[in-house]
Amino acid sequence: MKIFCVGRNYSEHAKELGNAVPEQPVIFSKPDTALLKDGEAFYLPDFSSDIHHEVELVIRISKMGKKIQEKFAHNYFTEIGLGIDFTARDVQTKLKEKGLPWELAKAFDGSAPLGNFMPIAGVDLKNISFSLTNNGQVVQQGHTSQMIFSFEQIISLPEHLPELPK
Repeated sequence: MKIFCVGRNYSEHAKELGNAVPEQPVIFSKPDTALLKDGEAFYLPDFSSDIHHEVELVIRISKMGKKIQEKFAHNYFTEIGLGIDFTARDVQTKLKEKGLPWELAKAFDGSAPLGNFMPIAGVDLKNISFSLTNNGQVVQQGHTSQMIFSFEQIISLPEHLPELPK
């Protein structure tokens, strides 16, 4: 299994963290060991004193493909769900300052709890509201209309990336 994540896909969140709004999706990954399912317990890692959490929309890719055109990308996912992205912000800040990848801050064991998936048939993917509550208080709200890059743009990503120097 591969877990690909898109960072900074909401302009307000990027600004909130002091980041520029990206012109292209910011992609990072999490290993299988990050995945928590079926209500497994999450434990705060001992290497960080600043763990943040965000609710994320998750799509399940249902078939293999390469060089998928954006107009056909909707054929490659059939289910959507919610997950949590845990981040060791103190570790991430140090890594970013050094120009290093974020993996140590994002991909630790248990950093990706995942809820149940539901079919997307008949769902308007551009009109989904979601939120996160903590002890009965709403701590995050989002809406797919606020996404910078749509699900289809993300799936067809190679089509949108500049050519790398040879």
